[in-house]
Amino acid sequence: MSGPFDPRSDTDVLALVRAYPLAWVIGHGGAMGPFDATPLPLLPELDAAGRIVSFLGHFARANPQVEALRADPRALLLFKGPDGYIPPRLVTSPAWGATWNYAVARFSVRIEFVPDENAYALETLAAALEAGNPEPWTPDRMGPLYPQKRPHIIAFHAHVEQARATFKLGQDETPQTFEEIVQGLDHPALRDWMRAQRD
Repeated sequence: MSGPFDPRSDTDVLALVRAYPLAWVIGHGGAMGPFDATPLPLLPELDAAGRIVSFLGHFARANPQVEALRADPRALLLFKGPDGYIPPRLVTSPAWGATWNYAVARFSVRIEFVPDENAYALETLAAALEAGNPEPWTPDRMGPLYPQKRPHIIAFHAHVEQARATFKLGQDETPQTFEEIVQGLDHPALRDWMRAQRD
């Protein structure tokens, strides 16, 4: 059963992870004790229906989380989109209480390291992040340094086993209150995401 803060479709979740690709990769063990976490930019990989089935990324080989994930490949990916405090001063209703709006996605995954795809992972990430640039940067512009640096990372696919997203973006507000919030909110990205989920 869907709730009031569920995204409207898988397309909304895909838009979130593409617009905000930096995710926390959280796993068991490692240098930080029972859990360890690394922020990494990740690219969604889709099935024929356009659903996210995995993510492509890379770790620094020296990161102790690599060995921890070799031992236990289960991990949690956390993506955070736009968020912000919604103060009562924006709303005329005297009984309305402050809240926080946000869009987030969580993926339970299994990490598969693929060192033979290091170049592919680096070049695919660069192409995604440089999209729209009239003169996109590519790793080979590093010259001889590029093949020297490449072995110091390790590519991986994070295969999705379970996914859950929460888009708490004012869907439960009355039309008047919603308009008051978006009109007074000084946060263009959050405002846009609120309107998109309301339409």
